[in-house]
Amino acid sequence: MQVKRSKSRIDILAILLVFIFCALISRLGYLQVVQGKYYERLADGNRIRLVPIMAPRGVFYDRNGVTLVSNRPGFTLSVSFINKAISDDVIAKMAEILEISPKQIKDKIANKSGSYEPITIKSDIGPEFVTKIEEHKHELPGVAIDIQPIRNYVDNELAAHIFGYVSEISDWELAKLKDKGYKAGQIVGKSGLERVYDLDLRGVDGGNQIEVDVTGRVVQILGKRDPVPGNNLILTLDYRIQRAAEKAIDEQLQYLQTDTRYRNAKAAAAVVMNPQTGEILAMVSRPVFNPNLFAAGISYKEWEKISSNPFHPMDNKAISGEYPPGSTFKIVTGTAALELKKVTPEEKILDTGKHWLIPKGNAEGEALGWINFKEALSKSDNVYFYEMGNRLGIDNLEKYARMFGLGAKTGIKLLGESEGLVANKKYKEKVFGEDWYLAETFDAAIGQGFQLATPLQLAMMISQIANGGQRYQPYLVDKITSPAGQVIKTFEPEKTGSINISAGTLQLIRQSLREVALEGGTGAFAFHDFPIPIAGKTGTAENSHGSDHGLFVAYAPFDSPRIAVAVIVEQGGFGAGSAVPIAKKILEAAFNVNQPLTVNAKVLTAHTAL
Repeated sequence: MQVKRSKSRIDILAILLVFIFCALISRLGYLQVVQGKYYERLADGNRIRLVPIMAPRGVFYDRNGVTLVSNRPGFTLSVSFINKAISDDVIAKMAEILEISPKQIKDKIANKSGSYEPITIKSDIGPEFVTKIEEHKHELPGVAIDIQPIRNYVDNELAAHIFGYVSEISDWELAKLKDKGYKAGQIVGKSGLERVYDLDLRGVDGGNQIEVDVTGRVVQILGKRDPVPGNNLILTLDYRIQRAAEKAIDEQLQYLQTDTRYRNAKAAAAVVMNPQTGEILAMVSRPVFNPNLFAAGISYKEWEKISSNPFHPMDNKAISGEYPPGSTFKIVTGTAALELKKVTPEEKILDTGKHWLIPKGNAEGEALGWINFKEALSKSDNVYFYEMGNRLGIDNLEKYARMFGLGAKTGIKLLGESEGLVANKKYKEKVFGEDWYLAETFDAAIGQGFQLATPLQLAMMISQIANGGQRYQPYLVDKITSPAGQVIKTFEPEKTGSINISAGTLQLIRQSLREVALEGGTGAFAFHDFPIPIAGKTGTAENSHGSDHGLFVAYAPFDSPRIAVAVIVEQGGFGAGSAVPIAKKILEAAFNVNQPLTVNAKVLTAHTAL
């Protein structure tokens, strides 16, 4: 009986062992046959890495082929997850060598957790850092140094607000753009043309498929896919005019701050365009920033310096700055008064220094006596245009201001453009809940009060007088070309509106603006002997936060306009003293007047802007 019981137990144990053995064999077969390929890929993943090769971004050229934005090679330090997380010792050593905090490295790693691609820790590191990394490579498993293209803004701050800058894609940008093929760690345009045309500029990244050992050292390259460079932009900008405009503004601001009472004249903007097409030849905003600082990762110290500047260097004041247009708005008021027959060219109005209805007068109490339209506009008489505002009323002023395109975005393909503001009753009632007063119409008639415009809008305004009343959308890109130079897309002038005024009115406005630059006009001191005939209008805008702003708009040549200019100097005082000298130097460059005989070799090209 005892023997039978023992045999039965052995049988059960045998059956159990057979069952377990069959289960193990089945599982092993499943793993090797069914899941073999899967685990083979996982094993390869432990030793094979795809190292991305960043595609060079497209190059920016000016209208004459001068290189403005390019790429240069730079050393980039990255880390990869090999078989385990990156240790604190490795992070500490990297931080010590790169002279940054371990937290900065940990934050970058944390943001890319779950990714098997290398994580860029720092771009564009110097040779001294590369040497140290190589010396301590045995202490830095998973750390690699690659050569990647770094964005290069050839003349540093030149046209920075137009070009914008690039930097590593942020988390919120990645969430928004992931469906367009963007990946973590990629460099993207953050502002300016870099951002607007990012999809055209970014190209297609390549990569090396490499085999590494357990320490992350490269064993062999298994395959390579070459990157495809991005498309290039041929801009409407003229390097010579852009450079001259920036130099003129910098010199004038320095002069105003050191040699006059306008110590706070630290910001300015200028726009230069072809009034016949809308092409932007130059655009300047001051203060400015250096986009090269962002290309490789800006330091906290440099960012603090930029962000703490009360004059906001990152703002493109040419398109986002909203200023009272001052006496430049008298072009609009005069056009409306003549077209609506509120005044004739011959009628004379007595200027005693103050208007007879409301005691508003000229700057510094000047009285010009009996004057007609041409005299009033060329000498920028306030009393005369107060009376024009009185006769027109605010509704007609609003109508003609909008006809010129004021109070609306121009449509230039840059982010951050402001609309400005056209003074009107509805605005005041909505914002302040108050009735409109005649004194406010007086202010509006001379470009004060609620009136606000951007420098670009003022350039558009004077362009319409120059070209006979046509409004063109301003643009900065002439062509998009492939890396091989083939034209992919061409941009043509685009008409967006017109001012419906008679030939007689247009002629009188033009003649009056021409006399601004002749003897007796507000711009005569600078342009009376200028070899190219110009027409223009000075302006001085009251500023409740400091000194007055100085403005000047102009076009040239007078008989066949090819250049339109708008300049504003914040807290620079009278436009004749602050903005006119800048415009003169811009026009000298545009028409090659008083220019040095020798120029930089890279711009010794045919000057075709004009």
